[in-house]
Amino acid sequence: MFSARIIAALALVGSLSLSAGDWPQFLGPQRDNSTSEQLDWSTAQRVWSERVGTGWSGPVVKDGKVVLFHRQGDQELIDCRDAKTGKLIWQAKTMTEYVDGFGMDNGPRATPTIMGDQVYCFGAEGNVHCVDLKTGKVRWSNRLAKTLRAPKGFFGLACSPLFHEGKILLNPGAPGGHGIIALDAKTGKLAWKATDDAASYASPVIQKIAGEQRAVLIARANVFSLNPRDGKTHWKHAFSPAIQASVSGSTPLIHDDIVFTTASYGAGALTLKVTKARANVLWENDSSLSCQYHTPLLYRGHLYGFHGRLDTGPRPEFRCVELATGKVKWTNKRVGAGAIIASNGKILLLTVDGQLLNGSVSPEGYRELGRQQVLGFEVRAHPALSESHFYARDKKNLVCFKLR
Repeated sequence: MFSARIIAALALVGSLSLSAGDWPQFLGPQRDNSTSEQLDWSTAQRVWSERVGTGWSGPVVKDGKVVLFHRQGDQELIDCRDAKTGKLIWQAKTMTEYVDGFGMDNGPRATPTIMGDQVYCFGAEGNVHCVDLKTGKVRWSNRLAKTLRAPKGFFGLACSPLFHEGKILLNPGAPGGHGIIALDAKTGKLAWKATDDAASYASPVIQKIAGEQRAVLIARANVFSLNPRDGKTHWKHAFSPAIQASVSGSTPLIHDDIVFTTASYGAGALTLKVTKARANVLWENDSSLSCQYHTPLLYRGHLYGFHGRLDTGPRPEFRCVELATGKVKWTNKRVGAGAIIASNGKILLLTVDGQLLNGSVSPEGYRELGRQQVLGFEVRAHPALSESHFYARDKKNLVCFKLR
């Protein structure tokens, strides 16, 4: 089932030229936490580990190369390493002046996107870079936020770039109709602009809905459906946390013309049934699945994700929720919260405290088959999986584990 969906998704996104082992963007080949690789394994054996700078940007993998976007001092670094050995192939350096207003991490938040032989990165300060995957040469840079006067928000800009038909879609949240934009992938110049909404911390997705390709994105105050070719808005629906000092960090999920969005801080879940011209509320509440940072897994009509906040109250709960109704099928309080990679009901789960879990999910329950400490604490970046090699980072290290 996942293999068929991946083929369909690649046809929609464009000429990705991916091999079966590539993990070229945030949340995987089709931005939904899934992979076509088999997840049968019992132990994770460390292959290599490298010290890295600050940031919450996750690794991406293509053509035997792993790319990481991070920061050291006043430079944002794009590292390209041999995926099997960790050896540095090239490093691109760009300047940044970003300072987090809350005294937190000053590194990039957005995960790079690899398309063909180009790597696209979006820094916390709002600078966009295109770098050659083979050589590390910077093809172009765009000081987007400075040019468009985009506010840095609470925690900088964090939208992971989305490639579609020669364009890069981003959510800088700038005034003058530059809330959501597309850049020409070859030049970095503005291709189209849409909305006046401020930025969120979620990333866009593109999928066929109601018979046509649509880009769906959560901005600060609304969820939007746009034509990815020209930015024309199909519809928007109000969706935002109840408090100002908050983030919407979970990427939208789409299945059978149903759009699911979730956030914490009182926003909860919003599920829309989409037609050609409008989106109708299927269900919404703050009790089924309120995800603070991580994007849930959508598998066979059910959502698997983490309900609750990491910074307040009780520990988040791992839940199964029926997509069509919002009914909670089960709750597991022992898992915690983290990032999911899934294939045919089996999952890898990297918790925020650095544990790698091996298990399976279904509407009947979660079955844990094992867990192993693979990283330190305070893990925020989403991991990557390529040819049975698992790549992840914490505050200090990028690691590679072989799943056996």
